Amino acid sequence: MEKPEREIVIDYCPRQWAQKLHDSLCRWAVLVLHRRAGKTTCILNHHQRAALDDDWERRRLRALLPTSPDADLTALMRHRIYWHVMPSYKQAKLVAWEMLKHFASVVPGVKFNESELLVKYPNGNRIQLIGADNPDSLRGPGLSGLSMDEYSQHPPNVFGEVLSKALADHLGYAIFAGTIKGPDQLYTMYEAAKHDLSWCALWQDIDGSLASEDGATIDALRQALEADRKLVLQGLMTQAEYDQEWYLSPEAAIKGAWYGIEMQAARSEGRITRVPYDPSLPVDTDWDLGIDAMAIWFTQSLRSGEVHVIDYHEDIGGGLPACAHVLNEKRYVYGKHTAPHDIETREIASGLSRRQAAKNLGIDFHVANKISVADGIHAVKLLLARCWFDEEKCKHGLNALRHYKRQFNARMNEFTATPVHDSSSHAADGFRTFAVRYEVPRQQRRATQWAPVSPSPFA
Repeated sequence: MEKPEREIVIDYCPRQWAQKLHDSLCRWAVLVLHRRAGKTTCILNHHQRAALDDDWERRRLRALLPTSPDADLTALMRHRIYWHVMPSYKQAKLVAWEMLKHFASVVPGVKFNESELLVKYPNGNRIQLIGADNPDSLRGPGLSGLSMDEYSQHPPNVFGEVLSKALADHLGYAIFAGTIKGPDQLYTMYEAAKHDLSWCALWQDIDGSLASEDGATIDALRQALEADRKLVLQGLMTQAEYDQEWYLSPEAAIKGAWYGIEMQAARSEGRITRVPYDPSLPVDTDWDLGIDAMAIWFTQSLRSGEVHVIDYHEDIGGGLPACAHVLNEKRYVYGKHTAPHDIETREIASGLSRRQAAKNLGIDFHVANKISVADGIHAVKLLLARCWFDEEKCKHGLNALRHYKRQFNARMNEFTATPVHDSSSHAADGFRTFAVRYEVPRQQRRATQWAPVSPSPFA
């Protein structure tokens, strides 16, 4: 008579967000989570379940290859290797090695290789901790599972050039996890994956954990949050650092950002979403007319005072003729086209001002009032509280508004009042044109600029 298999109990209780990952059979996963959310604990246990549970691995492969014979799936399941990759070998050893040994130690016959940070299970499957500090050294083995922990800090080429190929032989899964540091590669991956059903995409800030979890660990998190809040009040931690680590603010990591607070508010209030074109309202355009590039914002203003920012276009090298073509292609019903005051400058070659050249192309520009850059920036700050942005069509413009920042005076160790001129300038200058010409609807003029934002009309 065969002896019954011994039940192995792992000292691990998944958090609610982690259970969503464990229940998923998606090949790809991206986890954007606040600091101390338990990412590494979750991922190591996910790998260990995959290494020990043949039934789960077969279900995962069957979801990817629904018509393949069982024998083919069995072949893919042999000699499974799972890598947990951290930014450096030293970090992998410091953060995850003792944790991995703790969770694996209850498995009878398990072996540990201290020098290689390797766990070998009695069925022959393995989990290994790896550092990403030398990407070319990671070529070679075929992997059944891979995790990139603190992915924001990994070399940008380590997955695409090296590790993605290691997943091919076994149709291995990949998990990308961490706490974002601004709109970095982890943030970009989440943005690309969040509406893709082939991905398990999770985003949870500290408020989500405190609202959905309980227990001693969550009580400790609540105290840590309060302690950091006191550090902010004491000037020992910046508000940006606090917002980045606990609230996953992509704007907070951009030091000296002019519109960081306003863009964070737009995101947290759900005003960066899908904003469809309303054919019953005219579309106004507001421009920046640079020598090397031109930026155009497309907006619809409501009588309520809300502004729907439905589109953005940036042209490099094509000039006014290319932009006129874009306006015709979009087929919006246009209202007012507004340009900054320098549109009146005459070009030496033609003797025409840009305003006259634009009119010859069918664009009849109004000219925004000439005010100081500082006053224009202040006008943008006030206007942003009224704006709803189309997340997809305004993606590049939104990214520019987040990155528009002050110059830093290294000698004085402080930010100046002068904006940095970089790739974000054209979009930011175009939006400043909009803010300068925008007029609050008459019935809204007595309302404060900080009135509560109405619920999304696009839900």
